[in-house]
Amino acid sequence: MQFSNSKTIGWLGAMAIGIGSATAASAETITIGIGHQSTVTNTVPGGIILEKLGLLEKHLPHDGKYKGVDYEIVYKDYTSGPPITNQMLAGKLAFGVMGDYPLIVNGAKFEKTGRSESRFIAVTGYNLKGTGNGIVVPVESDVYSLEQLAGKSISTPVGSAAWGMTLKVLRDNGLMDKVELKNQSPPVGVNNIAQNKIDAHSDFCPWSEVMEFRGTGRKIYDGSEAGIPTFHGTVVSTTFAEKYPEIVQAYVDATLEAQDWIAADPIVAATKVSEWTGIEKEVLYLYFSKGGISTFEASIKPEWVDALKYDHGLLVKEKGIPPLTFAKWIDPSYVKASYAKRSVDYDALAASVVTPKIDDPDLAPAEMWIDGEGLVSYPSIKAMKAAYAAATKAGKKVNATYVYDKSTGLKLFGHVAFYVKDADGDLVAFMKKGDAEKAKGMGSLVAWADMK
Repeated sequence: MQFSNSKTIGWLGAMAIGIGSATAASAETITIGIGHQSTVTNTVPGGIILEKLGLLEKHLPHDGKYKGVDYEIVYKDYTSGPPITNQMLAGKLAFGVMGDYPLIVNGAKFEKTGRSESRFIAVTGYNLKGTGNGIVVPVESDVYSLEQLAGKSISTPVGSAAWGMTLKVLRDNGLMDKVELKNQSPPVGVNNIAQNKIDAHSDFCPWSEVMEFRGTGRKIYDGSEAGIPTFHGTVVSTTFAEKYPEIVQAYVDATLEAQDWIAADPIVAATKVSEWTGIEKEVLYLYFSKGGISTFEASIKPEWVDALKYDHGLLVKEKGIPPLTFAKWIDPSYVKASYAKRSVDYDALAASVVTPKIDDPDLAPAEMWIDGEGLVSYPSIKAMKAAYAAATKAGKKVNATYVYDKSTGLKLFGHVAFYVKDADGDLVAFMKKGDAEKAKGMGSLVAWADMK
Protein backbone atom coordinates (compact mmCIF):
# COMPACT_ATOMS: atom_id res chain seq x y z
CA MET A 1 0.00 0.00 0.00
CA GLN A 2 1.14 3.53 -0.73
CA PHE A 3 0.68 6.58 1.44
CA SER A 4 1.50 10.21 0.84
CA ASN A 5 1.18 13.49 2.70
CA SER A 6 0.63 17.10 1.69
CA LYS A 7 4.20 17.38 0.43
CA THR A 8 3.51 14.93 -2.36
CA ILE A 9 0.07 16.00 -3.55
CA GLY A 10 -1.19 19.42 -4.59
CA TRP A 11 -4.57 21.06 -4.48
CA LEU A 12 -5.33 20.36 -8.13
CA GLY A 13 -7.46 17.35 -8.65
CA ALA A 14 -9.77 19.21 -6.26
CA MET A 15 -12.50 16.90 -5.06
CA ALA A 16 -10.14 13.96 -4.59
CA ILE A 17 -8.80 15.35 -1.35
CA GLY A 18 -12.15 15.63 0.33
CA ILE A 19 -14.24 12.71 -0.85
CA GLY A 20 -11.90 10.18 -2.47
CA SER A 21 -10.97 9.97 -6.10
CA ALA A 22 -12.41 6.56 -6.81
CA THR A 23 -14.47 3.76 -5.33
CA ALA A 24 -12.69 0.93 -3.60
CA ALA A 25 -14.17 -1.52 -6.12
CA SER A 26 -12.03 -0.05 -8.91
CA ALA A 27 -8.90 -0.54 -6.79
CA GLU A 28 -7.87 3.04 -7.34
CA THR A 29 -6.71 5.61 -4.81
CA ILE A 30 -8.84 6.83 -1.91
CA THR A 31 -7.63 10.25 -0.84
CA ILE A 32 -8.23 11.38 2.75
CA GLY A 33 -8.04 15.12 3.39
CA ILE A 34 -7.50 16.24 6.99
CA GLY A 35 -7.53 19.90 8.02
CA HIS A 36 -5.83 20.42 11.37
CA GLN A 37 -4.05 23.03 13.50
CA SER A 38 -0.60 21.86 14.58
CA THR A 39 0.05 24.87 16.82
CA VAL A 40 -3.25 24.52 18.73
CA THR A 41 -2.54 22.28 21.68
CA ASN A 42 -5.94 20.63 22.06
CA THR A 43 -6.02 19.53 18.42
CA VAL A 44 -2.67 17.72 18.13
CA PRO A 45 -4.08 14.18 18.67
CA GLY A 46 -6.28 14.67 15.61
CA GLY A 47 -3.61 15.99 13.24
CA ILE A 48 0.11 16.50 13.69
CA ILE A 49 0.65 13.41 15.88
CA LEU A 50 -1.25 11.22 13.42
CA GLU A 51 0.86 12.58 10.59
CA LYS A 52 4.28 12.36 12.22
CA LEU A 53 3.78 8.95 13.86
CA GLY A 54 1.87 7.43 10.93
CA LEU A 55 -0.97 6.36 13.23
CA LEU A 56 -3.82 6.61 10.73
CA GLU A 57 -1.97 4.26 8.38
CA LYS A 58 -1.90 1.65 11.17
CA HIS A 59 -5.68 1.61 11.45
CA LEU A 60 -6.88 1.96 7.84
CA PRO A 61 -8.85 -1.04 6.51
CA HIS A 62 -7.30 -3.33 3.90
CA ASP A 63 -9.93 -6.05 3.57
CA GLY A 64 -13.42 -6.37 2.10
CA LYS A 65 -14.23 -3.46 -0.19
CA TYR A 66 -10.84 -1.92 0.70
CA LYS A 67 -8.78 -4.89 -0.44
CA GLY A 68 -6.01 -3.75 -2.79
CA VAL A 69 -6.77 -0.02 -2.57
CA ASP A 70 -4.12 2.67 -2.24
CA TYR A 71 -4.57 5.53 0.25
CA GLU A 72 -3.37 9.07 -0.16
CA ILE A 73 -3.45 10.97 3.15
CA VAL A 74 -3.27 14.75 2.84
CA TYR A 75 -2.70 16.87 5.96
CA LYS A 76 -3.37 20.60 5.58
CA ASP A 77 -2.25 22.79 8.48
CA TYR A 78 -4.05 26.01 9.52
CA THR A 79 -3.76 28.52 12.38
CA SER A 80 -7.50 28.54 13.15
CA GLY A 81 -10.70 26.65 12.40
CA PRO A 82 -12.72 28.83 9.96
CA PRO A 83 -10.46 28.21 6.90
CA ILE A 84 -10.82 24.46 7.49
CA THR A 85 -14.60 24.76 7.30
CA ASN A 86 -14.28 26.67 4.02
CA GLN A 87 -12.17 23.89 2.52
CA MET A 88 -14.55 21.22 3.79
CA LEU A 89 -17.51 23.05 2.24
CA ALA A 90 -15.59 23.18 -1.03
CA GLY A 91 -15.16 19.39 -0.93
CA LYS A 92 -11.39 19.62 -0.52
CA LEU A 93 -11.18 18.14 2.99
CA ALA A 94 -13.06 15.26 4.61
CA PHE A 95 -12.03 15.87 8.23
CA GLY A 96 -11.58 19.07 10.22
CA VAL A 97 -10.12 19.52 13.70
CA MET A 98 -11.15 22.75 15.43
CA GLY A 99 -12.40 24.44 18.60
CA ASP A 100 -15.87 24.65 20.10
CA TYR A 101 -17.15 27.79 18.37
CA PRO A 102 -15.71 26.87 14.93
CA LEU A 103 -17.24 23.40 15.31
CA ILE A 104 -20.68 24.98 15.70
CA VAL A 105 -20.20 27.27 12.71
CA ASN A 106 -19.02 24.28 10.68
CA GLY A 107 -22.15 22.27 11.48
CA ALA A 108 -24.49 25.23 10.91
CA LYS A 109 -22.93 26.22 7.58
CA PHE A 110 -23.05 22.66 6.28
CA GLU A 111 -26.67 22.26 7.33
CA LYS A 112 -27.60 25.51 5.62
CA THR A 113 -26.41 24.16 2.25
CA GLY A 114 -29.16 21.53 2.27
CA ARG A 115 -26.72 19.09 0.69
CA SER A 116 -23.81 17.42 2.43
CA GLU A 117 -23.70 17.95 6.18
CA SER A 118 -21.00 17.49 8.82
CA ARG A 119 -20.93 15.35 11.94
CA PHE A 120 -19.14 16.05 15.21
CA ILE A 121 -17.51 12.68 15.97
CA ALA A 122 -14.87 13.00 18.73
CA VAL A 123 -13.13 15.34 21.17
CA THR A 124 -9.38 15.75 20.82
CA GLY A 125 -8.67 17.74 24.04
CA TYR A 126 -10.48 19.77 26.68
CA ASN A 127 -10.38 21.89 29.80
CA LEU A 128 -13.58 21.84 31.83
CA LYS A 129 -13.01 25.28 33.35
CA GLY A 130 -12.19 26.99 30.04
CA THR A 131 -8.47 27.54 30.58
CA GLY A 132 -6.60 27.60 27.29
CA ASN A 133 -8.50 30.63 26.12
CA GLY A 134 -7.16 33.84 27.62
CA ILE A 135 -6.69 37.59 27.26
CA VAL A 136 -3.12 38.89 27.41
CA VAL A 137 -1.66 42.40 27.60
CA PRO A 138 1.94 43.50 26.90
CA VAL A 139 4.11 42.61 29.86
CA GLU A 140 4.79 46.28 30.67
CA SER A 141 1.11 47.28 30.48
CA ASP A 142 -0.52 48.89 33.51
CA VAL A 143 -3.70 46.89 32.83
CA TYR A 144 -4.36 44.12 35.37
CA SER A 145 -8.10 43.56 35.07
CA LEU A 146 -10.77 43.18 32.42
CA GLU A 147 -12.49 46.39 33.50
CA GLN A 148 -9.35 48.37 32.69
CA LEU A 149 -9.75 47.47 29.00
CA ALA A 150 -12.66 49.92 28.61
CA GLY A 151 -11.75 52.37 25.85
CA LYS A 152 -9.00 50.11 24.53
CA SER A 153 -8.57 47.62 21.66
CA ILE A 154 -8.53 43.81 21.81
CA SER A 155 -7.45 41.68 18.87
CA THR A 156 -8.57 38.08 18.41
CA PRO A 157 -8.84 35.50 15.59
CA VAL A 158 -12.45 36.10 14.52
CA GLY A 159 -14.43 32.88 14.33
CA SER A 160 -12.17 31.05 16.79
CA ALA A 161 -12.87 29.60 20.24
CA ALA A 162 -11.14 32.63 21.79
CA TRP A 163 -13.32 34.97 19.75
CA GLY A 164 -16.42 33.25 21.07
CA MET A 165 -15.13 33.52 24.63
CA THR A 166 -14.36 37.21 24.09
CA LEU A 167 -17.88 37.93 22.85
CA LYS A 168 -19.32 36.29 25.97
CA VAL A 169 -16.92 38.02 28.32
CA LEU A 170 -17.50 41.49 26.85
CA ARG A 171 -21.25 41.03 26.90
CA ASP A 172 -21.34 39.63 30.45
CA ASN A 173 -19.23 42.50 31.77
CA GLY A 174 -21.00 45.33 29.95
CA LEU A 175 -17.98 46.05 27.75
CA MET A 176 -19.35 45.18 24.31
CA ASP A 177 -19.68 48.83 23.32
CA LYS A 178 -16.62 50.00 25.25
CA VAL A 179 -13.93 47.88 23.60
CA GLU A 180 -12.80 47.89 19.97
CA LEU A 181 -12.50 44.33 18.67
CA LYS A 182 -9.98 43.65 15.88
CA ASN A 183 -9.41 40.53 13.77
CA GLN A 184 -5.85 39.22 14.06
CA SER A 185 -4.45 35.73 13.56
CA PRO A 186 -2.43 34.19 16.42
CA PRO A 187 1.00 34.96 14.87
CA VAL A 188 0.03 38.59 14.23
CA GLY A 189 -1.55 39.11 17.63
CA VAL A 190 1.38 37.51 19.46
CA ASN A 191 3.82 39.69 17.52
CA ASN A 192 1.79 42.84 18.23
CA ILE A 193 1.76 42.08 21.95
CA ALA A 194 5.54 41.67 21.86
CA GLN A 195 5.91 45.02 20.10
CA ASN A 196 3.29 46.77 22.26
CA LYS A 197 1.17 47.53 19.17
CA ILE A 198 -2.14 46.37 20.65
CA ASP A 199 -3.71 46.92 24.07
CA ALA A 200 -4.69 43.28 24.48
CA HIS A 201 -4.89 40.06 22.51
CA SER A 202 -7.39 37.23 23.08
CA ASP A 203 -6.38 33.81 21.85
CA PHE A 204 -6.86 30.06 22.22
CA CYS A 205 -4.48 27.39 23.48
CA PRO A 206 -1.55 27.66 23.89
CA TRP A 207 -0.88 31.27 22.82
CA SER A 208 -1.50 32.97 26.18
CA GLU A 209 1.09 30.69 27.76
CA VAL A 210 3.46 31.14 24.80
CA MET A 211 3.46 34.89 25.42
CA GLU A 212 3.92 34.34 29.16
CA PHE A 213 6.83 31.95 28.61
CA ARG A 214 8.53 34.30 26.16
CA GLY A 215 8.15 37.16 28.61
CA THR A 216 6.25 39.35 26.14
CA GLY A 217 2.74 39.13 27.56
CA ARG A 218 0.86 38.88 30.86
CA LYS A 219 -2.50 37.18 31.24
CA ILE A 220 -5.22 39.36 32.79
CA TYR A 221 -8.18 37.10 32.05
CA ASP A 222 -8.25 33.32 32.05
CA GLY A 223 -10.91 31.41 30.15
CA SER A 224 -11.90 29.63 33.36
CA GLU A 225 -13.49 32.89 34.52
CA ALA A 226 -16.03 32.76 31.69
CA GLY A 227 -17.80 29.83 33.34
CA ILE A 228 -17.93 27.63 30.25
CA PRO A 229 -15.68 24.75 29.08
CA THR A 230 -13.31 24.90 26.14
CA PHE A 231 -12.57 21.91 23.95
CA HIS A 232 -11.55 20.92 20.44
CA GLY A 233 -12.73 18.06 18.31
CA THR A 234 -13.22 16.54 14.89
CA VAL A 235 -15.96 16.95 12.30
CA VAL A 236 -16.32 14.89 9.13
CA SER A 237 -18.41 15.52 6.05
CA THR A 238 -21.32 13.14 5.54
CA THR A 239 -20.33 12.83 1.88
CA PHE A 240 -17.15 11.08 2.99
CA ALA A 241 -18.51 9.31 6.07
CA GLU A 242 -21.42 7.67 4.28
CA LYS A 243 -19.13 6.39 1.55
CA TYR A 244 -16.22 5.32 3.78
CA PRO A 245 -17.48 4.72 7.36
CA GLU A 246 -14.64 2.28 8.02
CA ILE A 247 -12.08 5.01 7.30
CA VAL A 248 -13.84 7.37 9.70
CA GLN A 249 -13.64 4.61 12.32
CA ALA A 250 -9.93 4.20 11.60
CA TYR A 251 -9.40 7.93 12.07
CA VAL A 252 -11.07 7.89 15.50
CA ASP A 253 -9.12 4.78 16.53
CA ALA A 254 -5.90 6.57 15.56
CA THR A 255 -6.92 9.67 17.52
CA LEU A 256 -7.30 7.61 20.69
CA GLU A 257 -3.85 6.10 20.13
CA ALA A 258 -2.41 9.61 19.76
CA GLN A 259 -4.04 10.63 23.06
CA ASP A 260 -2.50 7.56 24.71
CA TRP A 261 0.91 8.56 23.35
CA ILE A 262 0.72 11.96 25.06
CA ALA A 263 -0.33 10.44 28.39
CA ALA A 264 2.37 7.75 28.31
CA ASP A 265 5.26 10.25 28.47
CA PRO A 266 4.32 13.95 28.52
CA ILE A 267 7.97 15.05 28.40
CA VAL A 268 8.69 13.05 25.25
CA ALA A 269 5.39 14.19 23.74
CA ALA A 270 6.11 17.85 24.53
CA THR A 271 9.63 17.58 23.11
CA LYS A 272 8.57 15.90 19.87
CA VAL A 273 5.53 18.11 19.23
CA SER A 274 7.78 21.13 19.85
CA GLU A 275 10.16 19.88 17.18
CA TRP A 276 7.27 19.49 14.75
CA THR A 277 5.48 22.77 15.45
CA GLY A 278 7.91 25.33 16.91
CA ILE A 279 5.77 25.75 20.06
CA GLU A 280 8.14 25.66 23.03
CA LYS A 281 8.32 22.28 24.77
CA GLU A 282 7.97 23.99 28.15
CA VAL A 283 4.60 25.40 27.07
CA LEU A 284 3.48 22.04 25.72
CA TYR A 285 4.44 20.31 28.96
CA LEU A 286 2.23 22.80 30.82
CA TYR A 287 -0.65 21.41 28.74
CA PHE A 288 0.38 17.74 28.44
CA SER A 289 1.55 16.93 31.99
CA LYS A 290 -0.33 15.43 34.90
CA GLY A 291 -2.35 18.24 36.41
CA GLY A 292 -1.77 20.26 33.24
CA ILE A 293 -4.19 22.44 31.32
CA SER A 294 -5.47 19.88 28.79
CA THR A 295 -7.09 16.49 29.15
CA PHE A 296 -6.82 14.34 26.03
CA GLU A 297 -9.86 12.08 25.98
CA ALA A 298 -12.35 11.62 23.15
CA SER A 299 -15.82 11.04 24.60
CA ILE A 300 -18.54 13.59 23.88
CA LYS A 301 -19.75 14.52 27.36
CA PRO A 302 -23.07 16.11 28.34
CA GLU A 303 -21.11 19.18 29.45
CA TRP A 304 -19.78 19.61 25.91
CA VAL A 305 -23.25 19.30 24.40
CA ASP A 306 -24.64 21.88 26.84
CA ALA A 307 -21.74 24.23 26.09
CA LEU A 308 -22.20 23.86 22.34
CA LYS A 309 -25.89 24.67 22.60
CA TYR A 310 -25.14 27.71 24.74
CA ASP A 311 -22.44 28.84 22.31
CA HIS A 312 -24.79 28.41 19.36
CA GLY A 313 -27.38 30.60 21.05
CA LEU A 314 -24.76 33.28 21.65
CA LEU A 315 -23.61 33.15 18.02
CA VAL A 316 -27.19 33.36 16.76
CA LYS A 317 -27.76 36.46 18.88
CA GLU A 318 -24.45 38.19 18.17
CA LYS A 319 -23.64 37.04 14.63
CA GLY A 320 -26.83 35.58 13.16
CA ILE A 321 -25.39 32.16 12.30
CA PRO A 322 -27.79 29.54 10.84
CA PRO A 323 -29.72 26.92 12.87
CA LEU A 324 -28.05 23.64 13.82
CA THR A 325 -29.85 20.37 14.52
CA PHE A 326 -27.74 19.03 17.36
CA ALA A 327 -29.53 15.67 17.56
CA LYS A 328 -28.14 14.58 14.20
CA TRP A 329 -24.97 16.71 14.05
CA ILE A 330 -23.45 15.13 17.18
CA ASP A 331 -22.57 11.53 16.31
CA PRO A 332 -20.71 9.61 19.04
CA SER A 333 -21.10 6.24 17.32
CA TYR A 334 -17.50 6.07 16.10
CA VAL A 335 -15.90 7.00 19.41
CA LYS A 336 -18.22 4.59 21.21
CA ALA A 337 -17.01 1.83 18.91
CA SER A 338 -13.39 2.79 19.52
CA TYR A 339 -13.77 2.54 23.28
CA ALA A 340 -15.74 -0.70 22.96
CA LYS A 341 -12.71 -2.25 21.24
CA ARG A 342 -10.73 -1.26 24.35
CA SER A 343 -13.38 -2.72 26.67
CA VAL A 344 -14.02 0.76 28.08
CA ASP A 345 -17.50 1.66 29.35
CA TYR A 346 -18.29 4.67 27.18
CA ASP A 347 -21.24 5.86 29.24
CA ALA A 348 -19.15 5.86 32.42
CA LEU A 349 -16.34 7.67 30.63
CA ALA A 350 -18.68 10.31 29.21
CA ALA A 351 -20.12 10.87 32.69
CA SER A 352 -16.69 11.60 34.18
CA VAL A 353 -14.67 14.75 33.71
CA VAL A 354 -11.21 15.87 34.81
CA THR A 355 -11.08 19.19 36.58
CA PRO A 356 -8.37 20.88 38.68
CA LYS A 357 -8.50 20.62 42.46
CA ILE A 358 -7.12 23.21 44.84
CA ASP A 359 -4.15 21.73 46.78
CA ASP A 360 -4.57 18.41 44.96
CA PRO A 361 -2.84 15.79 47.16
CA ASP A 362 -1.97 13.72 44.08
CA LEU A 363 0.17 16.49 42.62
CA ALA A 364 3.51 17.84 43.82
CA PRO A 365 3.11 21.54 44.68
CA ALA A 366 6.01 22.52 42.41
CA GLU A 367 8.13 21.20 39.54
CA MET A 368 11.34 22.33 37.86
CA TRP A 369 12.63 21.27 34.46
CA ILE A 370 16.42 21.38 34.37
CA ASP A 371 17.92 21.19 30.89
CA GLY A 372 19.43 17.76 30.32
CA GLU A 373 18.16 16.43 33.65
CA GLY A 374 14.38 16.40 33.20
CA LEU A 375 11.59 17.23 35.65
CA VAL A 376 12.05 17.25 39.41
CA SER A 377 9.12 17.51 41.84
CA TYR A 378 9.28 19.37 45.17
CA PRO A 379 7.18 19.20 48.36
CA SER A 380 6.75 22.98 48.43
CA ILE A 381 7.28 26.10 46.34
CA LYS A 382 9.84 27.21 48.92
CA ALA A 383 11.86 24.02 48.35
CA MET A 384 11.66 24.42 44.60
CA LYS A 385 12.77 28.04 44.77
CA ALA A 386 15.81 27.03 46.84
CA ALA A 387 16.67 24.30 44.33
CA TYR A 388 16.23 26.82 41.52
CA ALA A 389 18.72 29.20 43.17
CA ALA A 390 21.22 26.37 43.64
CA ALA A 391 20.84 25.16 40.04
CA THR A 392 21.34 28.60 38.52
CA LYS A 393 24.31 29.25 40.81
CA ALA A 394 25.83 26.01 39.54
CA GLY A 395 25.45 27.24 35.97
CA LYS A 396 22.62 24.88 35.05
CA LYS A 397 19.90 25.98 32.64
CA VAL A 398 16.39 25.84 34.09
CA ASN A 399 13.91 25.40 31.25
CA ALA A 400 10.84 26.18 33.32
CA THR A 401 9.19 25.97 36.72
CA TYR A 402 5.58 25.02 37.41
CA VAL A 403 3.21 25.74 40.32
CA TYR A 404 -0.54 25.65 40.98
CA ASP A 405 -2.93 28.56 41.45
CA LYS A 406 -4.28 28.58 45.00
CA SER A 407 -7.64 29.96 43.80
CA THR A 408 -8.41 27.41 41.07
CA GLY A 409 -5.88 24.57 41.16
CA LEU A 410 -4.79 25.38 37.62
CA LYS A 411 -1.17 24.74 36.62
CA LEU A 412 0.93 27.74 35.59
CA PHE A 413 4.52 28.83 35.07
CA GLY A 414 6.36 29.63 38.28
CA HIS A 415 7.91 32.79 36.87
CA VAL A 416 4.56 34.41 36.00
CA ALA A 417 2.71 33.66 39.24
CA PHE A 418 2.07 36.17 42.02
CA TYR A 419 3.14 34.93 45.46
CA VAL A 420 2.22 35.51 49.07
CA LYS A 421 4.99 34.72 51.56
CA ASP A 422 4.11 33.98 55.18
CA ALA A 423 6.21 34.54 58.31
CA ASP A 424 7.83 31.10 57.96
CA GLY A 425 8.87 31.81 54.39
CA ASP A 426 6.33 29.42 52.86
CA LEU A 427 4.98 30.51 49.48
CA VAL A 428 1.49 30.38 48.01
CA ALA A 429 1.03 30.94 44.25
CA PHE A 430 -1.75 32.86 42.50
CA MET A 431 -2.49 33.28 38.81
CA LYS A 432 -3.90 36.79 39.19
CA LYS A 433 -2.48 39.75 41.05
CA GLY A 434 -5.89 40.63 42.45
CA ASP A 435 -6.27 37.21 44.08
CA ALA A 436 -2.81 37.48 45.62
CA GLU A 437 -3.60 40.94 46.99
CA LYS A 438 -6.77 39.62 48.61
CA ALA A 439 -4.67 36.96 50.35
CA LYS A 440 -2.07 39.37 51.70
CA GLY A 441 -3.49 38.84 55.19
CA MET A 442 -1.49 35.64 55.36
CA GLY A 443 1.76 37.40 54.51
CA SER A 444 3.54 39.72 52.08
CA LEU A 445 3.15 39.95 48.31
CA VAL A 446 6.36 38.94 46.53
CA ALA A 447 7.38 38.47 42.91
CA TRP A 448 9.35 35.49 41.57
CA ALA A 449 12.34 37.66 40.67
CA ASP A 450 12.48 39.16 44.17
CA MET A 451 12.53 35.86 46.07
CA LYS A 452 15.70 35.11 47.97
